[in-house]
Amino acid sequence: SSLLECCARCLVGAPFASLVATGLCFFGVALFCGCGHEALTGTEKLIETYFSKNYQDYEYLINVIHAFQYVIYGTASFFFLYGALLLAEGFYTTGAVRQIFGDYKTTICGKGLSATFVGITYALTVVWLLVFACSAVPVYIYFNTWTTCQSIAAPSKTSASIGTLCADARMYGVLPWNAFPGKVCGSNLLSICKTAEFQMTFHLFIAAFVGAAATLVSLLTFMIAATYNFAVLKLMGRGTKF
Repeated sequence: SSLLECCARCLVGAPFASLVATGLCFFGVALFCGCGHEALTGTEKLIETYFSKNYQDYEYLINVIHAFQYVIYGTASFFFLYGALLLAEGFYTTGAVRQIFGDYKTTICGKGLSATFVGITYALTVVWLLVFACSAVPVYIYFNTWTTCQSIAAPSKTSASIGTLCADARMYGVLPWNAFPGKVCGSNLLSICKTAEFQMTFHLFIAAFVGAAATLVSLLTFMIAATYNFAVLKLMGRGTKF
């Protein structure tokens, strides 16, 4: 009986918003980091194979890709840890946990900890907005290339000559302007778009973009919940179910 009552109190006081945000955060970060890492590897292979024959032309790009991949490792580790901490903080703001562990949030330390989480979450949300925007760039580039390929595959739908329809990696800053050939046109471009490597890389970037969006939504949820908890804690001196 007492066990059932304890479970009922824990269930009623569970921070459902934090639980949903944590699950969404883990899913989004895993999708963004996993798919983003593989998409960058695929991009590296496509550039090496089709867009430049001189390693010096894309040496800087390769270094940037490798640097981003290391950043992805750190991002995944940080967000999994921070998501778990935010979930724990959410539990501590509920009435059920407060009854079990004591109303620690009425202390200066507890209020300071809650305010710290609010500040960090705000900062992370702003930073992740930039990450979300950046993750849209490769999707845009690959979509433009795919659209060009569709025009080449259906020449009757465009007035331009097939030979003039190109994908120029230099135009997007991926390669320097002196890179050779730097662009692929016509039927050669169409053959690239039909490769499994191009299709897979394109879809991986889309998945990474979706993962970044999911992570952004989770951070916004965390931010709203943490702000609300802190406001109630500060003004009323009690926890909430967020």
